[in-house]
Amino acid sequence: MQNDTQDKDGFIMPAEWDEHSATWLAWPNDDDYFSNRIEKIEKIYLKIISLLHKDELIKLIVLDQATQDRVSALLEESGIGLSKIIFYQSEYMDVWVRDYGPTFVKNSSEKAWVKWRYDCYGEKFPELVKDNDVFLNLKEQIGLKMNSVDIAMEGGAIETNGRGTILTTKECLILNRNKDKTKEDTETILKQAVGASNIIWLNKGLINDHTDGHIDEVARFVGPTKVLCGFEDDIKDENYERLKENFEILENALDQDGNKLEVVKLPMPHMYYDDGEKHNGMKAPVSYANFYIGNKTVLVSLFGDENDEKALEIIKSCFPTREVVGIDCTDLIYGGGALHCITQQEPK
Repeated sequence: MQNDTQDKDGFIMPAEWDEHSATWLAWPNDDDYFSNRIEKIEKIYLKIISLLHKDELIKLIVLDQATQDRVSALLEESGIGLSKIIFYQSEYMDVWVRDYGPTFVKNSSEKAWVKWRYDCYGEKFPELVKDNDVFLNLKEQIGLKMNSVDIAMEGGAIETNGRGTILTTKECLILNRNKDKTKEDTETILKQAVGASNIIWLNKGLINDHTDGHIDEVARFVGPTKVLCGFEDDIKDENYERLKENFEILENALDQDGNKLEVVKLPMPHMYYDDGEKHNGMKAPVSYANFYIGNKTVLVSLFGDENDEKALEIIKSCFPTREVVGIDCTDLIYGGGALHCITQQEPK
């Protein structure tokens, strides 16, 4: 790892439920990725910002001053005060700031951020290559130490309990990224980068997920030893076997201190794309695990499925001191992700 500083002692990636100073977002700017749904996507962003900005800053990336002026007007029209919105201007293609953006780490006295090598999801989308530079362009404005890590990865590929254990999948980080590295090499780099001592490897993510198995679609920590795990009851469903296997791995896994995890089944939504020639009729990679934990509000991705309310109640039970709000993501998923994918927390 090449660092701006050699002093990384004690840095660790906090849990998402730990207090944030801000949430990062990138304003949607390309209708093609959302199959001509951009106006609906903007309304989703306005709702997200209205819910989160009450309790933390929103750091919002826009293309240029003209975009900033237009977005500012939209925010004000929606009753959102601009005093807690900080704009950053940069070229970018996509909105998945979780993936190409920073992964923040901290110790007892300071914050830093990890810059992963974003390779456009295993080089599948070369048109996204400029997104690797977005936060390099903003480095001076961010004003924190940057730790540049020589590993192809996206932020949505790892999940932490903030205590030294991370979850990830072999499908993403071993089979489809970093093929020049052994599993042991990847583990060593990951542990050093985010201050982890324990990695739990699940096998596969969801069918048709262009991220090749991001963990934030299948399993999420909701406490130091408690995990919500996507689980499919329908034996005929394409995700049934892979989710069952992941659940069994977690049931037998230990945290960094040797404690067994409490693993709770989270039901799955079901949705098929309907967008003409692009991927019409394909099973969409939808999951309730793609929720985002704000300081006082948890945003849950919903999909108009019969399991929406059941999943919402399970997640509410995990966050009794936070407001839990469902947001319809049936349009957002046409871009390939949901609420967790478009957000990135910056710890206090």
